[in-house]
Amino acid sequence: MDTLARREGHQFMPDLTELLESPLLPFRHLSDISVEDVVRDGHYVIRAELPGIDPDKDVAVTVSPGRLTIEAERREEHREGRRSEFRYGSFTRTVALPKNCDENDVTATYEKGILEVSLGLAQQGTESRRVPISSTE
Repeated sequence: MDTLARREGHQFMPDLTELLESPLLPFRHLSDISVEDVVRDGHYVIRAELPGIDPDKDVAVTVSPGRLTIEAERREEHREGRRSEFRYGSFTRTVALPKNCDENDVTATYEKGILEVSLGLAQQGTESRRVPISSTE
């Protein structure tokens, strides 16, 4: 299972998952779904490349606490005397969601080979405020 997690700033120690997966990076593309993520208009948006796939038959998107999983299948058409370099079979990608994602506010659309999944983000207080201190003295 692959995980895409947003990291901000420079980390002194890389994530343990990155260290364990780094020797596998040359082979990662063989079964992955390529994704990108962005925060847009109060939503966390994940875009996945899924060209040549029928979203009604061959794509499933599931949300569980803290994770979003995209599963897809590209079926091979058997044709005589043809060469194909396309990848066929099942593909899965799991993405770690930000903590403030509203997993009940999710939509998915598919257009021109791109699956876009949008999850609402809960408002977080960004302003600092003084906290009163009570005393028993």
